[in-house]
Amino acid sequence: MSKQIDPRGPRFGAAITTVVLAVILLTIPSSVSILLLGIQTVVFALGAFVGLQAQPYGIAYRKFVGPRLAKPTSLEAVEPPRFAQLVGFLFAVVGLAALLSGADLAATISVGFALAAAFLNAAFNFCLGCEMYLIGKRIFS
Repeated sequence: MSKQIDPRGPRFGAAITTVVLAVILLTIPSSVSILLLGIQTVVFALGAFVGLQAQPYGIAYRKFVGPRLAKPTSLEAVEPPRFAQLVGFLFAVVGLAALLSGADLAATISVGFALAAAFLNAAFNFCLGCEMYLIGKRIFS
């Protein structure tokens, strides 16, 4: 059986990610955008490759926010949000590589896609990466 998590944690992380990516988008091209995108890339990498328990925004949720809320009414499998972290990581890597090579338009597009996905999760509880995971699972199962 899959590990189950409080679905509000990834949504909280998506809200922070939305703010970080918006600042990056507004500051392209600059050293601020490169630094913030580097940090966000590491955040995504931790969530995707180590696990959601290592993702800094998830740690903040579990330590400071979650304990102040009522128990979740439902839980979700960890695999879809972890896959969403991988998708975010890929967009962040492309954006970072583009920024470092001076391809500001490509960086803007890549960060813009990641921002749109994070915003959908934060504002509407629609995890695009999670849905991609579930569709892929149906197709390949």
